[in-house]
Amino acid sequence: MLRCCYHRSVTGSRAVARGLPEVWGEKIPPRNKNFTGRDGLLEQLRAGIAADVTAVVPHALHGMGGVGKTQVAVEYAWRYQAEYDLVWWISADQALLVPAALAALAPRLNLPPAKAVGIDDTAAAVLHALRRGDPYDRWLLIFDNADRPEDINQLIPRGPGHVLITSRNQEWRSVVETVPVDVFTHGESVQFLHKRVSSTLREVDARRLADELGHLPLALEQAGALQAEAGMSVDEYLQQLAKHMSDTLQMPKPLDYPRSMTAAWRLSVSQLEQQLTEAVELMRCCAFFGPEPIPVDVFRWGVDEHLAPGLQQLLDNPLLRSKAIRLIGRYALAKLDPETRTLQVHRLIQALLRADLSEDEQDRYREIVHVLLASPALGDPDDEANWPRYAELVQHIVPSDVAGTRDPRVREFALNMVRYLYASGQHQTSRAFVESFLQQWTKGSGPDDPHVIDAQAQLGKVLRVLGDYPKAFEIDRAALERARRVFGPQHEKSLFLSQGFGGDLRAMGDFVEARDHDEQVLQGHETFYATDHIELLHAKNNLALDYALVSHYQRARAVHENVFTISSRKSDVSKVSHLLFWGNLARVVRLCGDYEDACDLGEDAYAFGVQELDVEHWVTLRTGKDLSIALRRAGRYDEAIELAQDVYERYARLLGPDHPDTLAAAMNHANTLRTTGQINEAFERALDTMNRYPQVYGEEHPYNRGCAGNLALLHRVRGDAESARRLNEQCLAALDSRLSRDHHYALVIAINLASDLTALGELDAAQSLSEDTMNRSRKLLGAIHPLTLGCSANLSVVLRRTGAEEKAEELLSRTVKQFTEVRGSQHPDTVVAGEGRQLDFDFDPPPI
Repeated sequence: MLRCCYHRSVTGSRAVARGLPEVWGEKIPPRNKNFTGRDGLLEQLRAGIAADVTAVVPHALHGMGGVGKTQVAVEYAWRYQAEYDLVWWISADQALLVPAALAALAPRLNLPPAKAVGIDDTAAAVLHALRRGDPYDRWLLIFDNADRPEDINQLIPRGPGHVLITSRNQEWRSVVETVPVDVFTHGESVQFLHKRVSSTLREVDARRLADELGHLPLALEQAGALQAEAGMSVDEYLQQLAKHMSDTLQMPKPLDYPRSMTAAWRLSVSQLEQQLTEAVELMRCCAFFGPEPIPVDVFRWGVDEHLAPGLQQLLDNPLLRSKAIRLIGRYALAKLDPETRTLQVHRLIQALLRADLSEDEQDRYREIVHVLLASPALGDPDDEANWPRYAELVQHIVPSDVAGTRDPRVREFALNMVRYLYASGQHQTSRAFVESFLQQWTKGSGPDDPHVIDAQAQLGKVLRVLGDYPKAFEIDRAALERARRVFGPQHEKSLFLSQGFGGDLRAMGDFVEARDHDEQVLQGHETFYATDHIELLHAKNNLALDYALVSHYQRARAVHENVFTISSRKSDVSKVSHLLFWGNLARVVRLCGDYEDACDLGEDAYAFGVQELDVEHWVTLRTGKDLSIALRRAGRYDEAIELAQDVYERYARLLGPDHPDTLAAAMNHANTLRTTGQINEAFERALDTMNRYPQVYGEEHPYNRGCAGNLALLHRVRGDAESARRLNEQCLAALDSRLSRDHHYALVIAINLASDLTALGELDAAQSLSEDTMNRSRKLLGAIHPLTLGCSANLSVVLRRTGAEEKAEELLSRTVKQFTEVRGSQHPDTVVAGEGRQLDFDFDPPPI
């Protein structure tokens, strides 16, 4: 079926400017010089678009291949290109790879490339831009071979442009309207054969040939190629066709294609075999790749001789290999592209080739293809310079059933492909691949197999980045236990898994357990790795994150400074890792209370991220969010609010509203709105964010309680001190139970609760809580930490209201002096304290 979805154009009656599209996708096939007929169908498609009617063009012969659906779509794109500003081609036979094809469009829409934020988020941004018609409202997207509506319907943009979908699946009729594409008419068949074979071909012969082949365009193409190549007469061709048709009819199980097509294919293969026997072996290999272009370089490396001795001789001889590929193209058994150095076999031909083999032969050729895929040296999948080579092969993973392999080399290749997908931002595809590998490898090799354990480690990693923390925790815990039992606790695999499990503990809110775990992990890394090895640096960085999460900020700062210093001196540390270490240092400097230093570090780190990575790279955005918090703490409110809003809007657009990083940016935005006096807007943002947090972290996670405390603060600022008190009491009880009162998060809630009690006139309780909080803060954070000074300032307010004027004045005078020494006389905290008003404190959730 050729299917075509049309969406109403926003251009209305505006005259369409004539000219070539500004964006012409590199994947659009070249125009077919032998394209024949279909004028009525093409006019029907165009008329439907012009009338703004939603339509879908199906295949009249449900599921039949070779009818020319793709060629009609190609011709439509070329014939009507002047009607569009953008034309883009997407191979949709593997739904998992559609996001990558969409994401490739991002730079043409003035969006950050996929390497900045990842494939899935970039694809979402592309769809959003297309729906809005920004910067183009006259666009055409072609989804070729989309056979499962349920898999890609959500990836089809609904907006001002047009979408063409080719498919064999009649179920599209339940999604959109349909219009059929049929086989050639008699006239079109004759016209095509005159073009393909010879203009001198007698019409009666052309009709006989077309009738025998059922007017199926692909069968006619093969017949024309064979006659043009071999110089065979029509009579001779029909005699040979009858012979192979007889063979086809004797098959016990009919194929899902016309027998005329099967016969035509068998005849072409027979002629190819007469020319070069080894070329047929190569064709059979191609049948077990995907229907997308196959890089010819995969045939350079050869296979094990015991698998295919005849094929090995072909692959070892470059001249013979090139001859075989050229012959395959001449007989129309594959399409060759000399510019990209690829060959592409039609899915129908692949199906016929596979059906002609026994199950044992199919298994052997599938194994050959696995070895061919795994043989090229693709390089480190974490290095973006190697990503194009991985991208050429990723579309052949599922069709070749790589998940079914037992070959260790192929499994290593498969895991590297998972790492590439993760590193390049294709997180959902990475997850789907590794889950399929795990399912089959575990069944075939057992849970203790090294590759099974490696796959579990990769699955845990991708689940964490997707925010599925509970599942990541369970996967990593089981894998770590197994790795330690099978390989030992100091093995490289165990060490890698142990790092990930520390992240899982942090994500689950078990901060003390994460610290204890990561202290042991670091000891193991120090034994196994050199002092400046990147894995050891990551292990130190993780432990520093733990120290900060248990409020040991000075200890965390010392470790982050060490990691950043070593990273700065090494030339082989990636820019992403370096910026990650840099941003973490800036954050902990802020948490120590050194706001201006945090701003200096954060500004330099953010500028580095914008310049060296991208303004929307996930680490750059995280650095920008932390810089906004530092600016707010330093009293630079105009800069803080501008950056907070910018980062939040980018996160929401790229990652969606429920991603952990988006939630953190939203809470920072709410806090900054409150600080700048936009109370109602802050309340709405905080309420929405607090409602989302339990979905990601769970109800009892400390982050959830901290965000609820921000909402309580806004209740009081809006004049509802009683609601603030109730919510803060709930939060404090939960934090006391989970973290203890001697934790920064609990102290923040406690100081705000004391302010609630003060507003409600419960002064004795407010004084008792304030004094206790001040003493705890002094021990935990130090006498001049901003929270400790805030406790002192607020306590002076309570004392004054209880009538202890002298004691209050003495405490306030000392506090203001310290604020002035630390923050300066013009800092907002100094001013508020000096005016005898209470200070409010909020919570900003750090990354896991």
